[in-house]
Amino acid sequence: MAFTRATGKHRRASRTARTTRNLAGIATLAASGVVASVASPALAATGESTSHDTGLQHAVELGDELAVHLEAQADAQQAVAEVNAARAKAEAEANRLAEGAKKKAEEVKKKAEEVRAAKARAAREAERRLLNAFVAPVPGSYVSTGYKASSGLWSSGSHTGIDFHAASGTPVHAVGAGTVVEAGWGGAYGNNIVIKMNDGTYTQYGHLSSFAVSVGQTVTPGQQIALSGNTGNTTGPHLHFEARTGPDYGSDIDPIAYLRAHGVSV
Repeated sequence: MAFTRATGKHRRASRTARTTRNLAGIATLAASGVVASVASPALAATGESTSHDTGLQHAVELGDELAVHLEAQADAQQAVAEVNAARAKAEAEANRLAEGAKKKAEEVKKKAEEVRAAKARAAREAERRLLNAFVAPVPGSYVSTGYKASSGLWSSGSHTGIDFHAASGTPVHAVGAGTVVEAGWGGAYGNNIVIKMNDGTYTQYGHLSSFAVSVGQTVTPGQQIALSGNTGNTTGPHLHFEARTGPDYGSDIDPIAYLRAHGVSV
């Protein structure tokens, strides 16, 4: 059995195939007089038959060398083309990966910005809720004397605020956010604090034993501002609390309704 092997992409063609191509090329060269010029010296020296064979053999060898050169040149060109193709493919892959990494980085940055924005919104909302929140001035206490109660104890003939049960030294808290506009002796109120609230109303805290804030200081809901006591016109320790439309005496409003309107149950 005869075995044949196909010529590969870079496999040199067999000598028989090259010779066949070369003879075809020689026929072309003969037609143009190239072979004749190569063979002429040999014919003159040794006779026609020998000269013809020698010239033909020389032409075949020249054609064979030319074929080898052209094949090597074609292989080199193919190799260069393959290298260029591989380089272009590598560059395209690198660009694709770089673009993917850039897109991923942009997505991470966008997500981080969204998280930061959400945290900022949450912080602002928490601050807003805090500033708008209200608390009782004495947590866990109760009203011992109501608003507008009648008695000769008060110069107006009726109670202008409400009294919270509180022993001396009980912490007193700002009911909401605002700015202290008075902190000192208030006559019948004894030691008292007046706060202008952020909504424009005023709150007053009387009969205090000591202060924890001063005029001009801002306060937040639930912040301790004083300790309760028994100063001023009083029959015993307690906290007198008033809600007002203005800073002066006589602008009082119902403190229970005021606190309830702000979500505080008393």
